[in-house]
Amino acid sequence: MARGHQKAQSQARNLEKQAALKKSQSQLNSAAAGLKFSCAVCKAQMPDPKTYRQHFENKHPKVELPDDIKNVVA
Repeated sequence: MARGHQKAQSQARNLEKQAALKKSQSQLNSAAAGLKFSCAVCKAQMPDPKTYRQHFENKHPKVELPDDIKNVVA
């Protein structure tokens, strides 16, 4: 078996690669979970209502504020 050692090394590298991929996906999922507000006009995502209001006032000045952020203090 000339390839026995090579096969074991390849499997070990593959396991490390799969673990790294799984870890990076969990980071993406946790980052996406923090973005709770979505702009009604351009669908950009924001983490909190204050940022959402600032975005809306700066990027969409001609459009009326949505009801959910009218009472948020900027």
